[in-house]
This record gives sequence, structure tokens and C-alpha cells, in this order.
Amino acid sequence: MPTIEQALSCVRVCQMLSNLYQQIYLFRYDSNFKTIFILTRNENDEELQIVIFANGIWRFIDDETQL
Repeated sequence: MPTIEQALSCVRVCQMLSNLYQQIYLFRYDSNFKTIFILTRNENDEELQIVIFANGIWRFIDDETQL
């Protein structure tokens, strides 16, 4: 179950994506790692990956970055 901080950050991130007209293709809570993962793509098929940690801090993930 996501933490309160994580849930609030998730709403803020989804709102930002919505304001930019980004479609969310995948939204997943990983109970093993206690993270939320969001995958979105723009009209040029460019991918954007976001992870939200249990403390509410979120970041973008690039292909070269490892969790």
C-alpha cells in the first residue's frame, strides 16, 4: 500500500503530466520495492519514466540510470 506522501506526490506528478497532455501508459505500484512507476509517451513517441519512492520523492529515470 502506498504511503500518504507517496500518494500525494503521485497526484502531483499525474497532474503535471495531464497539464502537458501526456498519456499515461503504465501506472504500477511495486510492493517489493515500495515504489510507484509511471510510464508516459508524447506524440513523438518519446518515453518518459518516473519513479516515486515511499518518502514522496520522485525522479525521472533515464535509460542509463539504475535504481
